[in-house]
Amino acid sequence: QVRLVDSGGGSVQPGGSLRLSCVASGYIDKNVFITWFRQAPGKEREGVTSLYIGGGLTYDSDSVKGRFTISRDNAKNTFYLQMNSLKPEDTAMYYCAAGFPISTTWYRPSEYKYWGQGTQVTVSS
Repeated sequence: QVRLVDSGGGSVQPGGSLRLSCVASGYIDKNVFITWFRQAPGKEREGVTSLYIGGGLTYDSDSVKGRFTISRDNAKNTFYLQMNSLKPEDTAMYYCAAGFPISTTWYRPSEYKYWGQGTQVTVSS
């Protein structure tokens, strides 16, 4: 059983930065993927960026490549999403999730069993 608690959302102007946190408790299997998803009103939930714990590989969606970075603090069992150069279209509820997809399906919400409660990010001038 894994419990995820995400936080760090807020309101920011376009071009600004935010860092989201996801604190994980319970057993973290070395084959797990930790992935940040987001969901805007009226849109499907989409995978943003993912970290494969076993190999340390990361995966990014084209929409955030070069702007968002996922990282881990092993000592704190915490995962971060650093978001830079934020755009209004990044506005959404952000969720961290844990699951066991394969590398080519990391972005699919159906592959994940454990979810954080979500944290709202609003980018607006």
